[in-house]
Amino acid sequence: MKKILLLLWWLPALVSAQPIINLEDFDYQKFQWGYYFGLNTMDFRLDYESFDYNQPYRADIQTKKSNGFNVGLTGDLRLIDYLNLRFEPGLVYNKRQLDFPGFAQDRSRYREVASTYIYIPILLKYSAKRWDNFKPYLTGGASMTLNLSANNKSRDDNAQGKFRVNPTVFFYELGFGVDFYTPHFRFTPSIRGLFSINNELIPDADPSSPWTSNLRSIYTRAIMINLTFE
Repeated sequence: MKKILLLLWWLPALVSAQPIINLEDFDYQKFQWGYYFGLNTMDFRLDYESFDYNQPYRADIQTKKSNGFNVGLTGDLRLIDYLNLRFEPGLVYNKRQLDFPGFAQDRSRYREVASTYIYIPILLKYSAKRWDNFKPYLTGGASMTLNLSANNKSRDDNAQGKFRVNPTVFFYELGFGVDFYTPHFRFTPSIRGLFSINNELIPDADPSSPWTSNLRSIYTRAIMINLTFE
């Protein structure tokens, strides 16, 4: 009975107790800096000239996806309340495999497309009102990448086993995340979709190439998951 009475005595104080607010003035800084790392998965969207299914190599080309990694730095400029401009340069790596059905030998059927991107995005971050020590947000913007593994300067093409792509790719991006405020830093997990807007395909020298003659264009699609520390 004494324990129950003691609990009832302290209950109003426990209910009215305010949570500890970490980094209370953090969002009012004009500039913020940090770093991020994470994972990505990439795919290709392929547009075809036309299909002639009487040709064995005209069947749908398949993309085998794999996981890659991202790493980079962050810079944040506070514009107005709840709206920030972000610059997040980094390095993005991934490797995809294209499957061209209809070839008898694997060395003709499969083409590896390695991507080592120097990644330069500029994003707008629109945040909700902070609630205690977390705050959700939406983000969107554009980015440019330079693919160091594009093989674009190679004279060899698919006839010699090399799939070539344009090195410079432009994307638009959409994503969301949640800011968590710890006593010493802001921790942000986020997920973002990237969609390229320029054609990345470099056709083979042979106009009737069984690999590229029926391809009009290819576009990268990607999902990035980042963990950011600021």
